[in-house]
Amino acid sequence: MANMLVDLDVESLGLEVHKADKPDFSATRKLYSHIKKMTFAKFVASKKFPPTCENSSAALWQCCGQSFNESSSIHKHIANSHASEIHQLTTETLDMMLHQAHSEEEAINEESTDVSSWIPNTSHIPEDDLIKGPGEVLLYYCYHQLNDPQIICQWQKELCLKLKLTGKVRVATEGINGTVGGTKTATNLYIKAMLSHPTFKIMQVQDFKKSEGGAACFSDLKVGVYKEIVPMGVDPAIISYRLAGIHLEPKEFHKEVKAFVENQSSGNDTILLDCRNFYESKIVSSLQVIDPRTVCTLTAYSSVCSQGQFNQCLAPNIRKFSYFPDYVDKNLDVFRDKKVLMYCTGGIRCERGSAYLKSKNVCKEVYQLKGGIHKYLEQFPDGFYRGKLFVFDDRYAIAFNEDVISECRYCSCPWDQYQLCSTDFCCQLVLSCTTCRERGLTACCPVCQAKEQNHSDVSSDGLSHREECECTMSRPRIPKDTL
Repeated sequence: MANMLVDLDVESLGLEVHKADKPDFSATRKLYSHIKKMTFAKFVASKKFPPTCENSSAALWQCCGQSFNESSSIHKHIANSHASEIHQLTTETLDMMLHQAHSEEEAINEESTDVSSWIPNTSHIPEDDLIKGPGEVLLYYCYHQLNDPQIICQWQKELCLKLKLTGKVRVATEGINGTVGGTKTATNLYIKAMLSHPTFKIMQVQDFKKSEGGAACFSDLKVGVYKEIVPMGVDPAIISYRLAGIHLEPKEFHKEVKAFVENQSSGNDTILLDCRNFYESKIVSSLQVIDPRTVCTLTAYSSVCSQGQFNQCLAPNIRKFSYFPDYVDKNLDVFRDKKVLMYCTGGIRCERGSAYLKSKNVCKEVYQLKGGIHKYLEQFPDGFYRGKLFVFDDRYAIAFNEDVISECRYCSCPWDQYQLCSTDFCCQLVLSCTTCRERGLTACCPVCQAKEQNHSDVSSDGLSHREECECTMSRPRIPKDTL
């Protein structure tokens, strides 16, 4: 496993290990970078000699017959002359740690397949505390190799039922992706159960993004085993999350966006790429910066709700994430020799989306917002991101600021509350204000609006199907973009 990392420029990753005593084995590149830095530090320390009392200016380090009295000089020497040794020591240590982690996980799996041992004891908690009271919705993911996803799936089902949680949880050999809602008592117990599980102890509390809500935000509980924890349509064995772009903390990403905006007039080789679907970026998202000279709103090149004086953010007009690879393939020239800053709702789509983009070898650099827009807004509610954040539950969107950047489909008044098209079998979302809805304008487009709601679209086997309308027919499956 470590051999695939030998060509990584780990010094440019810019990642910090927050828990050095508990490395993240799921992010092997991060672990490699951490081990390399520790190996380098030990190598430097081994060359150090204490100064003598008679001559305090004597050399502090000796290596290869040379003496060094400045840390920068010994660091430069070792980096240039002993790189192969540092790499060999790092690789050997990494292989040993990964082997140990794999052996421990196998031992855990062999010792216990009884998921009840991973369910928290709630006998001391009144059942009402799991049903009534303040609630919230959790959003999280964890990429980590799972030997038996079926066991994890069974555990998740029993855990969520025990805690009266609703939502959606996807499990695969590459990890887990979930969003669940319930009372805060229940969600806190859920987080503790996740962090105490042998497989997911690599996670931290801040990996769970929280927003106001509860069990009512979902119609039911859906837990299942899938090929991918986020459906990109590419085998994880071919495009792995381990090949993802460089992660930027919200603060770092904020600085990059600021530089991106300020450098527009001088020509910019940077692309700010929204990895979400068109209906997410179309109405509830925009990246905006207030400049004394102008108001600059960064929305999609093809956005239907373009506001401000120029558009700079690339938001692909695609209906679902599984179209993203084809979009990249069709628009390689857009990304050629560019520095790409990617973002999505919670960060998970950028993990493999950035890996796919990197695999094309056309970009100068590929970065991604760690924790997604959700984490960015927690730190910068009045930052560059304006409008609401689309979420995949019955709330449709959550707000971190008061901006309304979208408009009613029919009268163009400011409006940002999504509802489903009223036509039978149409799954499109529509922005229709209260006044227009009272006038009966509740469909997503004129084609649907003109249709009588009947059951003629039920197939002969009695199963319904998705209705094609103007919204879907007029949108190319894979759009072609230009800068």
